[in-house]
Amino acid sequence: MNPNRILLVYAHRHPASSVINKALLGVANQLSNVTVHDLMSRYPDYQIDVAQEQQLLLNHDVIVLQFPFYWYSTPAILKEWLDAVLSYGFAYGSGGDKLRGKRLMIATTTGGPADAYQAGGYNQFTLSELLRPLQATANLAGMNYLPIFSASGVRQLDPAGIDHVLTAYHARLSSL
Repeated sequence: MNPNRILLVYAHRHPASSVINKALLGVANQLSNVTVHDLMSRYPDYQIDVAQEQQLLLNHDVIVLQFPFYWYSTPAILKEWLDAVLSYGFAYGSGGDKLRGKRLMIATTTGGPADAYQAGGYNQFTLSELLRPLQATANLAGMNYLPIFSASGVRQLDPAGIDHVLTAYHARLSSL
């Protein structure tokens, strides 16, 4: 059986200065069925080629949105991509069933520790609750929303902690 074709859509405001997200991309690049698609390197001017992006989505079975979690949202380039690419007639609305049945997974990193993302924690909400708009997007497009992959407290990770995150990400992507 052939592995599912995975499109990893990567969004980072400052990809060159990333540590953990860059390392996560290295893990993804090790897998032959993963296409890594870096939005900032492709669209530094934010001018999204909608037709090309839609074709990429059609050519893959699983979509992974990987990004650092900023201000309770995605980086701006990913929001622009979502707005432009998941258009009426393609992802929703009349004839908008092109993504139906595909799977969507969020892979995100936070600077804050995991316990900051819970009821009563610093941010008052779980990461799942804060990412609910992306789950609603998947639902509207008829996609199956997979459990989130998250790495928290990434600024404080020691080498063993980084290795643990990378191993977990490899296992998660391999299981898709």
